Amino acid sequence: MEKREGIDISRRDTLQGSLMVGVAAVLPPGAAQSAPIGTLSAGVNAGKTGDPITKYMFGCLAEHIGNWINYCVWSEVLDDRKFYYAVDSKPIPKVPGIEGRVIFNNQGNENKWWPVGPDESVAADTHNPYAGKQSPVVTLAGSQPRGIRQDKLSLRKGIGYSGRVVIAGDPGASVNVALIWGPGAGQRQTVRVPLQKNWATKPIKFTCGADTTEGIMEITGTGSGTFRVGAVSLMPDDNIKGFRKDTITLLKGLNSGFWRVPGGNFVSGYDWTKTIGDPDKRAATWDYAWGAAQPNDVGLHELMTLCELIGVEPYLCVSTGFDSPRDGAALVEYCNGATSTPMGRLRAANGNPEPFAIKWWNVGNEMYGCWQLGHMAVEHYVIKHNMFAEAMRSVDPNIVIIASGASPDEMTEGRTAISINPVTRTVAGSVQAQLGAENDWNGHLLQNCWGNFDVISEHCYASTERFDPALQKRVPVDEPVVDSCRRAANRIRQKREYWEEYKIRFPALKEGKIKVSVDEWGFSNATGLKQALGIAMTLHEMFRCTDFITMAGYTMGMSWLNYNRTDSVYSHIGLLFNLYNKHFGRIPVEVTGNSPQPKPKFPPGGEVPKVNPGSPTYPLDVSAALTADRRTLTVAVVNATDTVQPLNLDITGFRHGNRGQMWRYTGPSLDATNVVGKPQLVTVKDSSFDASARVISAAPHSVEIYSFTA
Repeated sequence: MEKREGIDISRRDTLQGSLMVGVAAVLPPGAAQSAPIGTLSAGVNAGKTGDPITKYMFGCLAEHIGNWINYCVWSEVLDDRKFYYAVDSKPIPKVPGIEGRVIFNNQGNENKWWPVGPDESVAADTHNPYAGKQSPVVTLAGSQPRGIRQDKLSLRKGIGYSGRVVIAGDPGASVNVALIWGPGAGQRQTVRVPLQKNWATKPIKFTCGADTTEGIMEITGTGSGTFRVGAVSLMPDDNIKGFRKDTITLLKGLNSGFWRVPGGNFVSGYDWTKTIGDPDKRAATWDYAWGAAQPNDVGLHELMTLCELIGVEPYLCVSTGFDSPRDGAALVEYCNGATSTPMGRLRAANGNPEPFAIKWWNVGNEMYGCWQLGHMAVEHYVIKHNMFAEAMRSVDPNIVIIASGASPDEMTEGRTAISINPVTRTVAGSVQAQLGAENDWNGHLLQNCWGNFDVISEHCYASTERFDPALQKRVPVDEPVVDSCRRAANRIRQKREYWEEYKIRFPALKEGKIKVSVDEWGFSNATGLKQALGIAMTLHEMFRCTDFITMAGYTMGMSWLNYNRTDSVYSHIGLLFNLYNKHFGRIPVEVTGNSPQPKPKFPPGGEVPKVNPGSPTYPLDVSAALTADRRTLTVAVVNATDTVQPLNLDITGFRHGNRGQMWRYTGPSLDATNVVGKPQLVTVKDSSFDASARVISAAPHSVEIYSFTA
């Protein structure tokens, strides 16, 4: 094993192959200025640089799973405002087999409308509904109020709430709309709504008198005859074009490059034509991918508005599930076409004369997965991809097309390498995907779709468990936290290894024109600070792969926040992304070290690469980068151990001053997180340090970024 100056270089990759960016930590004032014998060492060579870290490395997936988008960024107070569910005294029916699947946030189940009075006083008009398949019809009973109500509303004291109700009724009916924030007679505000025979939209406005999560809206009538309700809406007056002011402000501050919308698995059954036009007339639809009703309020135009408000580029995912190439081409024309085109005229009629000018187009989502609506065998899907790409480029030849890819690690980890006999339901073939085999999805794309994509997407999910190919499932792993935290980074390292093999099999890749977008990635089964340490290690690994990974979308953008229906803060994840995006450089530089990462404990396969990820500074993981103007060198150190880790630092190729700035991200325990309304446990604190010191001390369970100014 070759060594040079105490540093093991036998495991070093080429600079462009796996940029080993390393650095040291800086001691607080008064600490020792010389490295003790046996101290970890890292060399940072600012003269050896890699491809830039683009702004798109800090993107995200934003998927309509249940109420992730509806509750996090959209300001609508009411659920089921167009009456997908029946108005009766029964709870929302559960969907067999997928109970709880859509509840990935802390918001609980959605609300519904209940009758005021007996169930039989509210019927469903299925012959002339305002939107969708039904609208409630209330039969009045003289002086006894009859109508509908929704409870468990989150309201804020002193906030104005404005909205509308689409309503119709008989001449003998008198209808009021009330907002209620408490049990007393004075803890409500009531608005009289004039009626007419045909549907009409009437404004409503309230000022809430108290903070509550048990607010109620009632729409009740007295008199004779009936009244009908077609749609109801209520939003706080501080909303920004329908979006929450608090969450929009936080998300804009993250400057996250792009948002991949509208999914995700959700997109495989998505019909964009049902999400445009008058939002009150857009019928709620069923999301068969996740098993939930979607109100279609945050539709195509609203998603474009969202991207504009938070300052990111839209990365539009096109359904190749149940859709046809003609549908994909129509969507491109609707978004990018001039008003002289049929779809461009329709877009203008819906409020946007100017084209959206969307650059990034992701054709399909995880179409290799049997869970995907419209999934098909790869030999058929490559034909479908080509048909979509050609149809879409015939409308706009300047779009960038991202193919729905999967390298063997994803095929294995997701168990999509397995083929199942549709009659006997028995497993055939190997669980372990292999390059060049039938289950090499990317291999088929490269072989059959070359010229019809510019970027290949990859998805990368990992947990604190290990995928066991023999057992065909994840199994618990007893290992130190520092090893557990690198499981998501393992997947990135594997993609590097497979990409190098693909370059041998497909030499045109060596030209570097085809890139990879890891447009879904995450680290699950870990929470709080431990999860964040793993996310930081994964970011470092992607920074070492900027020669071919140029985009990345964290799952989900909404998880960057912890929120309820009225308030929000940065979550431990959002705080980490904010730290790197604001304070880490953009031109990665070489890092060497004297402590190589240990060999993998398990045989390659699933999420286990041939060579462990990370800088050669075990147990620390170090990454370094220059700012775009090359006047600042930044060094990031992840310490997933529970002890202080001194690190000897040798910087070459960059002359810096004697004072520097350091940001330390940490918390009181590995499960520490940030919750709205409670003290923030995970924090970032900055301080100055003596940049002339030769040793830094990485705090236990922390991420630290050191800034050296030229």
